Amino acid sequence: MFDKILIANRGEIALRILRACQEMGIKTVTVYSQADAEAKYVKLSDESVCIGPAASNLSYLNIPAIISAAEVTDAQAIHPGYGFLSENADFAERVEKSGFTFIGPKAETIRLMGDKVSAKEAMRKAGVPCVPGSDGALSNDPKEIMDAAKKVGYPIIIKASGGGGGRGMRVVHTDAALLNAVSMTKNEAQAAFGNPTVYMEKFLEKPRHVEFQILADNYKNAVHLWDRDCSLQRRHQKIIEEAPAPGIPDRLREKIGIRCAEACKKIGYRGAGTFEFLYENGEFFFIEMNTRLQVEHTVTEMITGLDLVQEQIKIAYGEKLSLRQRDVEQRGHAIECRINAEDPYSFVPSPGVITRLHLPGGPGVRIDTHAYGGYKVPSHYDSMIGKLITYGKTREQAIARMKIALSEIVIDGIKTNVPLHRDLMDDLSYQAGGVSIHYLEKKLGIKS
Repeated sequence: MFDKILIANRGEIALRILRACQEMGIKTVTVYSQADAEAKYVKLSDESVCIGPAASNLSYLNIPAIISAAEVTDAQAIHPGYGFLSENADFAERVEKSGFTFIGPKAETIRLMGDKVSAKEAMRKAGVPCVPGSDGALSNDPKEIMDAAKKVGYPIIIKASGGGGGRGMRVVHTDAALLNAVSMTKNEAQAAFGNPTVYMEKFLEKPRHVEFQILADNYKNAVHLWDRDCSLQRRHQKIIEEAPAPGIPDRLREKIGIRCAEACKKIGYRGAGTFEFLYENGEFFFIEMNTRLQVEHTVTEMITGLDLVQEQIKIAYGEKLSLRQRDVEQRGHAIECRINAEDPYSFVPSPGVITRLHLPGGPGVRIDTHAYGGYKVPSHYDSMIGKLITYGKTREQAIARMKIALSEIVIDGIKTNVPLHRDLMDDLSYQAGGVSIHYLEKKLGIKS
């Protein structure tokens, strides 16, 4: 096994990876910006290296600085966590060429799945159901664009091939608005992602966001770890996730999971990954694959009893999967609430010092956070400061435990979205299960 791993990330995921390494007897190196010098994980790691000032592009996105930190500390592997460089194929390539192991997929796989057009093409070939849409990228010919729209049928959505995080997409309802929408999305895609390629999909009216977690090794062994529902979101940013997704027939759940695992074998995938789908009227439609650990990996861990970070590390070291599909059981139900330092209803970030922190406990309660009393939440990064997870034998028990946990948690000195989570746990539609991806925005009166 590796002797030492460098963690190329920050926040709660840096602490999560550190703990997984400690349990395996692996030494850790954390890298940090000047804004994170007092972070808990920096103090707890075996070694730490400052890689630059607060700005992400000068620190956590600074590839030469991260490689240099691995070199001076004699680390053998680099774990990218999620966000930042985790799905950057150039970074994965640089890591491997510099003599280190990248704890994630091969660079060419990240490139394949990072481009939405090539990803959909690969999934179609692998037998994974996709949203009806254009056959590849849209051309520059207005007639071909109009013909494609008529073939798919309105409403449609124009998406950037290199997009992500909810950017680079527009919904179109009429011929009159189509060409302008395509042009604007191309310009936005070029500016945001350096890639003007766009494609077209059928716009589903009230879909749910359901995803499947997979693990695959270097020897074409792959398993799925069942599904998660991530439909409670605003502007494509997830707020609450749960596993398994409520109300989906078990036979259909198993069928799609197996197809995802088989697709991994066909594309030579390695590591942890997530197939994201829209689910509507009993059908699944593939939208993209995330080639990294997900924020919401915790709920999968709770219902399977597996440690996904440790599985990632073992796969990267070259071990074969110790699991067969029949070994992966799902038991009970788990819910995760993302705790963000922001106004609960306007979503304006709320950086500052946490003057008092009381974390909940009790049966079936887990909290992943790097925050502590006196911790200064920086203004330079994502607002998430932790994740509150509850587990129960049933969904109803998981919700009941989440209500109790949310009533106990105290975070003073900054605003958080805890009040929103309390409201949502009492929401009758959420309690019934199966709300669409548009539900939260409509409830809060937010325009997409």
